[in-house]
Amino acid sequence: MIVRARLLFALGIAAFAGTAAWAQLEAIPAGEERNPPSSVRLADLARLGSLEGWGPLVPVLRDAAFQAYREDRLSAAEAWFYAYRWAALFAESERDCVANWSGALREARVGHAGMTGQYKVTDRPLGLYLSPEAQAWVLANANFSEEFFSLLSPLDYMPGVLRILDELYRGDPAGFARYSSLALAIAVVHDVPPPPFWPHAQVAPEALERRWPPAREAFAWWVRQDTEGRTYQRLTRLRADELKFVVDAAASFPDLSWSQEIVNYPLGQFERTYSMICYRRDREANGTAIWSDRAYTLPAILGAGGICIDQAYFAAEAGKARGIPTLLFYGEGQDGRHAWFGFLGQDRRWRLDAGRYAEQRLVTGRARDPQTWTEISDHELQFLSERFRALPSFRQSRVHAEFAGDFLQAGDADAARRAARNAVNYERRNLRAWEILLDANRRAGAGAASEEALLREAALAFRRYPDLEIGFVNRMCASLRARGQTSAADFEERGLAARLHGDRSDLSTQQARNILLRSMASQPLEGQIRDFNSLVDSLGAGAGTGFFDQIVVVFVEHLAQQGARTEAVRAADRARDTLKIAEGSQLDQEMNALVARVQGTP
Repeated sequence: MIVRARLLFALGIAAFAGTAAWAQLEAIPAGEERNPPSSVRLADLARLGSLEGWGPLVPVLRDAAFQAYREDRLSAAEAWFYAYRWAALFAESERDCVANWSGALREARVGHAGMTGQYKVTDRPLGLYLSPEAQAWVLANANFSEEFFSLLSPLDYMPGVLRILDELYRGDPAGFARYSSLALAIAVVHDVPPPPFWPHAQVAPEALERRWPPAREAFAWWVRQDTEGRTYQRLTRLRADELKFVVDAAASFPDLSWSQEIVNYPLGQFERTYSMICYRRDREANGTAIWSDRAYTLPAILGAGGICIDQAYFAAEAGKARGIPTLLFYGEGQDGRHAWFGFLGQDRRWRLDAGRYAEQRLVTGRARDPQTWTEISDHELQFLSERFRALPSFRQSRVHAEFAGDFLQAGDADAARRAARNAVNYERRNLRAWEILLDANRRAGAGAASEEALLREAALAFRRYPDLEIGFVNRMCASLRARGQTSAADFEERGLAARLHGDRSDLSTQQARNILLRSMASQPLEGQIRDFNSLVDSLGAGAGTGFFDQIVVVFVEHLAQQGARTEAVRAADRARDTLKIAEGSQLDQEMNALVARVQGTP
């Protein structure tokens, strides 16, 4: 089949005459799409796109990609598809890009004060942010294209991403080629200023300036550490989705260099860095959670000591100085709240519990993704740890999912369903492919029973990732309730909460919260109290701060707002007895404060 489009391909440029010789081409030669585009073809595309604009190239490249896909030429289809994606990106107007980005920020609720400012809304195409030389480079590098489009998020500010990539490419083309994943990580993290709660909220603004260093300076610093052998993880062997947890350092480069001299634990013992900071029990006793008396530097923290958040920050920053991807965690334990850190350790496996005390019975914890500033989900942490997205099977799955998404956008639900099914067959952990499959199934007119079967299949596929399993099961339960199958939905919901109670009490609590909120919205007061007591009795034994926050506080305050203060105090007392709260603990103090509030006592 011949892929047709009305295009002008440049055959040559008469530079001194100021004129160009063009040949009109109505079709890509038959059969060319069966193989990845040649270097000559990609160079021609880059030259034409930079001279005449990328818009006319979009349909011809899409046709080539989809023709290769229909012929089951997957590697060729992938290569043509990424060429098509680059053309579409370069052709997109700044106005459309900013509108889509702003909408994504609002939907995800991750806009922050650091983003305030003027953003251009001209009709200039995004391709102008990348020089012709840089455009030609990215178009010709299949591995970079795969990494770029697999990492890309609607929350990335694309003018900023492309501007940084261009700056780094023009500053050091050879270094960019060798450290392209590092350059990409810097681009997607530094595309907008950091938020005021970064790296954590327990340090005053005057003690730590929240700003990124110049992109070239950051790139050169980490490249130098790697080439001079000061990194524990070789940066050329890490992907951008790991390196973004290196380049999000908040400490200055002098501080990071200082830490390399002070912190001498090898990678296999790097969790001991956490304990280098002397714990300040006086700050804990005085309730002094905010560091505000001096500059928040790594030497100052080591000299003065700190609480758990300072220990975690110090260790995480020291890791970044050594090229180790690190995460700062915070979470709730049995008797209080805590902070710790995670890092990419030996054998490139994530350690997610450094500084996490076993006796606290802490759950997975929460961390921020510096690319999007959303909280990193439990399953994403597991995905990072397993590193399955670097496997060939997942790459094949992603290709099918890319085409499935494009089919769906074009309105071909049946083709989208087939492609998405191929994607999940190659890799059951491809979450995006499952969502496309569900959407395509719905658009193809399948009924509720078919959707519930797919949701159950997806829940089973993610049985090892409880937060995802819960999501699919709850959607299935919502569908069952909409069909009047309330008892079946209740059975599924409560059964999952009970099963998760042992190993993942945090998710069990989340499930219990959903049950409680539905009861509060639909049941009379007696029924609400009965459901609360049932949840406390079945799931509250030995539970900690998370259960207190999401179940006890919510319901006790709800009763007080309804004027049922006596019942509110009884509910709190029942929870206190069942949770077995240690006298004098942080949780005991919070429970006492809750009871005082509902009683109206000062």
